[in-house]
Amino acid sequence: MYIVLGVTGSISAYKAADIANRLNKDGHEVHVIMTEGAEAFITPLTLQTLSKNKVHVKEFEEYDPTVVKHIDLAGNADVVLIAPATANIIGKIAGGIADDLLTSVVMAAAVQAKIIIAPAMNTNMYENPIVQSNIEKLQKLGYEFIEPKDSHLACGTTGKGALANVDEIIGITESFDR
Repeated sequence: MYIVLGVTGSISAYKAADIANRLNKDGHEVHVIMTEGAEAFITPLTLQTLSKNKVHVKEFEEYDPTVVKHIDLAGNADVVLIAPATANIIGKIAGGIADDLLTSVVMAAAVQAKIIIAPAMNTNMYENPIVQSNIEKLQKLGYEFIEPKDSHLACGTTGKGALANVDEIIGITESFDR
């Protein structure tokens, strides 16, 4: 299966390394897209080494002049998995905003690929009615969400907002077959 793994700027970004590694070992072709915020938490080299593919960060950094990168990634994707997904990325997708490589790929892939979103954020952010409304809107459009778990969060609070278990994320991702 061709999987585009979107990684956003959350403390949980380090778990994307395990996700990329396990999906690769399970025989999937994994292509990672990192947002600028994700680079503050984990390096592209880590994800490149584990995915065995070039990690994409910049939207208009084209490596092959015959290929439009965001259209190519979207067109090949069976699944676009965003893990972790911040409130920001969820809001941009719900609003139809495509202002970086990840959101552009999601907009181009949503018709033919399964989009799976695994939120990770502070409890108050996750429970914010705007975020919940964005999640509900996307669910009605067919986007699948993997609910965050209750945990002691990096910010020091306890509540819902921690990235779901990697096993659960892998299981849901691998259960989709185009």
